[in-house]
Amino acid sequence: MPHLVRVAVVQFEPTKGDYTATLGRLEQSFASLMTEGERPDVLVFPETALTGYFLEGGVRDVVRTAAQVADDVQRTYLARCSGEVDVVLGFYELFENTFYNSALYATIGGDAPIVRHVHRKMFLPTYGLFDEERFVEHGLALHAFDTRWGRAALMVCEDAWHSITATTAALDGAQIVFCPSASPARGAWPQPEEAVRGPASIHRWEHIARDRAAEHGMYFIITQLVGSEGGKLFPGGSVVAGPNGEVRARGPLWHEGCVRVALDLDDITRARASSPLLADLRIMLPHLVHALHEAARRGGVTS
Repeated sequence: MPHLVRVAVVQFEPTKGDYTATLGRLEQSFASLMTEGERPDVLVFPETALTGYFLEGGVRDVVRTAAQVADDVQRTYLARCSGEVDVVLGFYELFENTFYNSALYATIGGDAPIVRHVHRKMFLPTYGLFDEERFVEHGLALHAFDTRWGRAALMVCEDAWHSITATTAALDGAQIVFCPSASPARGAWPQPEEAVRGPASIHRWEHIARDRAAEHGMYFIITQLVGSEGGKLFPGGSVVAGPNGEVRARGPLWHEGCVRVALDLDDITRARASSPLLADLRIMLPHLVHALHEAARRGGVTS
């Protein structure tokens, strides 16, 4: 029998800067997601889904602890739905007196929410229209974690642009990587023969998902914000890549939507058997770690 994980990838437009209003919109989403079609195992929402992304100094007004967010999402969910479901959600986090751009993985719908993991965004963009480092701190760790169906990892947006993050997750046993993102539209539109219409940034994200998935023989899911904030457009275009690097699903462009996909974990086994790149990496890892230390030392980087 296949080992299926049913995932709903939700492109979502928050009410910018209004946590309470966005919870109301989330309630509506839960109601439709849990009543239409087959019940999902995991609901995946974008980066900063509860507040919007470009808040700058307004981050201090919307930060919550992971426990507070889980409680609020649980209460919102139970207002219209019943039964347990796992949720991936991006939010601005208050942790140990510090602000972070974070994502949590929680199980909701039971007697109390269970926060299974929190990932704090490591790579904060400070180029072009981004200035994230001014308002939140860097996360300093990435690792996989256990869920009800298997092993997962989280990263947030820019984290995925650095291949070492996916390598770290895969070496730690991740079968599915969830990457909430809030990536504005950037770059010229591609030529008509391209498979996907939309801004160049959408194509870059799809290549990232496919490359990370194929190299490590795992699923890689990027969930994008939609809407407009201060003239900056979020185009959507979420993508689910399978363990052979194939596109399993794409989200719509420019508007909210939900893509439902059933992921067979046995496909990971088959992909890694036919292309054992991860097994080769495990063998060579001690030598590569030594080489990394040497490269860092020569470059003046201290650990």
